Amino acid sequence: MLTSATYLAVPVGGRDVAQYADGHGKRSGGLRDTRQVSFDPYAPYGPVVESAVRVVTWNVWGRYGSGHEARQAALEDVLAQVEPDVICLNEAWRHGASTQPERIARRLGMPYHQFTGDWEQEDWVSGTGLVCRWPMSEARNRPLRAEDGTGTGQVLHVTVDGARGPIQLFAVMLDYPLGAGAVRQDQVRQLVRFIGEVASRRDLVIVCGDFNTDPDSDEIRMLTGRAAVASPGMVFYDSWEMAGDGSPGFTWSNRNPLAAVSLYPNRRFDYIFSAWPRRGGVGHPVKCELLGVRPPEEDQISDHYGLLADLRY
Repeated sequence: MLTSATYLAVPVGGRDVAQYADGHGKRSGGLRDTRQVSFDPYAPYGPVVESAVRVVTWNVWGRYGSGHEARQAALEDVLAQVEPDVICLNEAWRHGASTQPERIARRLGMPYHQFTGDWEQEDWVSGTGLVCRWPMSEARNRPLRAEDGTGTGQVLHVTVDGARGPIQLFAVMLDYPLGAGAVRQDQVRQLVRFIGEVASRRDLVIVCGDFNTDPDSDEIRMLTGRAAVASPGMVFYDSWEMAGDGSPGFTWSNRNPLAAVSLYPNRRFDYIFSAWPRRGGVGHPVKCELLGVRPPEEDQISDHYGLLADLRY
């Protein structure tokens, strides 16, 4: 529950969430006047924002395999169809002077992109890619490591200068072994501390990426409030839980031949989290869907399926 006696109305514009009942998001303009009003227990967030930011997160499997150029083209096609505002790419690539975020940005007509990474592969570098409709700050990278320094987890933070206020964006990758739950729990604690250090709690906070574990794990429960949270007051909506289609939402699926070879169970590894809503309900998920789901006999885009979420903004 909100404890403040007042709230500030927030600007409205962009993707119109009132259209989501029939599955067609639209863009609308206009600003609502900013003013103080009395707290209403029947509308604890004030007038609910009827616009949204569209976020995509996708582990895109780098340049692995002989068909990586075909996978890149298919990835761009899917992203062009859904018209995201913000894209977070795990296992993105840099090859020579070219980067995957730059290619996607050029195809989609999105002016801002970044690549951060230093994991050397055969003739390319693996890392994290960001593509955005609005300007981003310089990326700040925080390794997420076990107490002995081992592990491969990391989080990348930027502040997005969005059209309707700042967005604190965190792109995350946690350790992958099935038995690494204790390591991931410590990484979640580090992640939440980092968020607390750099992000204003007045801003929309989005945390997305490949967490390499399912929703019932202790590490995800720490984020969603089903277990003791990593820091007081730091609790997040799971977009799929709030606004998915009611299915398990597996992003790692044995229907996908690129994933099946690993002999892992079906899991929902990839998430778009948003901090508990701000004034106007900013951050509340209103739509969430999988991307890139293809029949097993067709060429796949990645070993993971992508995830899209629309968040009130």
